[in-house]
Amino acid sequence: MSDTETLAHLLAEAPSNWGRWGADDELGALNYLTGAEVKYGIAAVRQHRTFTLGVPVATPAGDHVFPGRWPARHYMVADKAGFEAGHWHPMPGGLEFADDYVSGFAQAGTHCDALGHMWFDDTLWNGYPAASTNGGMTRAGIEPIAARGVVGRSVLIDMARFRGKPALARAETFDHRDLLECARAQGVEIQPRSILLVRTGWVGALRSGAETIGDGYWEPGLTFSLDLVRWFDEMQIPCLVTDSLANETTYEPRTGMMLVLHAALMRNLGVVFTEMAWLDDLAADCAADRQYDGFYCASPTRVRKGTGGSVNPVFIK
Repeated sequence: MSDTETLAHLLAEAPSNWGRWGADDELGALNYLTGAEVKYGIAAVRQHRTFTLGVPVATPAGDHVFPGRWPARHYMVADKAGFEAGHWHPMPGGLEFADDYVSGFAQAGTHCDALGHMWFDDTLWNGYPAASTNGGMTRAGIEPIAARGVVGRSVLIDMARFRGKPALARAETFDHRDLLECARAQGVEIQPRSILLVRTGWVGALRSGAETIGDGYWEPGLTFSLDLVRWFDEMQIPCLVTDSLANETTYEPRTGMMLVLHAALMRNLGVVFTEMAWLDDLAADCAADRQYDGFYCASPTRVRKGTGGSVNPVFIK
């Protein structure tokens, strides 16, 4: 990467949705999900079968999280042993209880990112100043997304199965042309305003131990080009959901810049990112019955001034 290459330089000709929905907007591309899109999503339900897409949190082996974070921790505060030891006493009438406590990053487990989660040039989504993150997200946080919810027609693109492998390899990339080619092979259409689910097999590979997180970590995924960003803009994609920890390949191969699509799609276009979704079960079912579209419904935890929120999306076929 040359000294002159920065995200601002790279994205100088890329489209932006700043101001499209007003100077105070904090929903971004979710504004595309009108009542009509909810209706299209409901119409896609043909078998009345549901799939939840959240991964387990605070697992005994330790959750997989993006480098620099640590797994959620789970503590029992009250249980039967506590009553037997006399630390707790039955309620009047004899009722006992269990209670627990979980601590962890908002971006641990399956989660939505707030639109202001990442930025460059001291500016968040829609032109809000980066200083508005100080002490909590006062603009472009997760609360507006949680209050609105993400509901509409969704399409699964099973890129790993399309390429004939259980999971894509480290640093393996694809773009919008690959998404369209995969969709054609699956017999499904990516319609405008579709909630886009993309399976790489990566979370499954991490859970099985086939892949690990460590030095040189480089996920597979979508890679930047101006054409790809323009395609997302023209298709009015409201939400991108993948089974990787960051929804895109970790480094842009040509420049070495990190997480470029967080800038091009999230910050500039307002596309909501949902990461670390569990897509393996859904993908296997879609491969069996050839129905790759359905109704998607999700809302992240409404964390006050939060940078993100855990979510357990539901896909109905």
